[in-house]
Amino acid sequence: MSGFAEAGQPMQDIAMETPDRGCVKPSDFAGQKLVIFFYPKDNTPGCTTEAKDFSALKGEFDKAGVALLGVSKDSAKKHQNFIAKHDLTTPLATDAEEDGLSDALGIWTEKQMYGKTYMGMVRSTYLVGSDGVIAQGWNKVKVKGHAEEVLAAAKAL
Repeated sequence: MSGFAEAGQPMQDIAMETPDRGCVKPSDFAGQKLVIFFYPKDNTPGCTTEAKDFSALKGEFDKAGVALLGVSKDSAKKHQNFIAKHDLTTPLATDAEEDGLSDALGIWTEKQMYGKTYMGMVRSTYLVGSDGVIAQGWNKVKVKGHAEEVLAAAKAL
C-alpha cells in the first residue's frame, strides 16, 4: 500500500499480541465501532499522554459502544509495565511482526531525526465502523485534544 490507509478502505485484519488477551485482530471487534491508536513507544512523553488521555475517556467510549486498542511495536511485557506504571485502562497490543498491521496501513515508515534515518511509527488513529471499514483516519497526530476529537467522531458515526 502506498501512503496511509484512508476512510472507505476495509481495516486490514492482522493479529497482534496483547499482554492479557492473547492475540487480537480488528475482526475480533466486528459488529462494534473500534478506535485503534498507534503510537511510537511506551513510556515516552507524548505516547504516555496519549495513552492516559484515551484511558481517561474509556468510560465515554464504552458508553458510545466503541472499543479502544492502543498499538505500538513494544513487547507485551513492556506494555504490561506501561499499563501498571500509569494505571492505563485502555488495552494495548504489540504489532511486532514484520508485515504487521502498521506496515499494512502505511504508518510504519522511514523517519528522520537529527540527520539519522530509521524505521518508526507515525502517530496515527483509525476509527473503524461496525462493518470493518475505516470511517476516519488521523495521521501525524498532535496529542493535545486528540482523544476528545476521536471520541466526538466516534459518537457521530
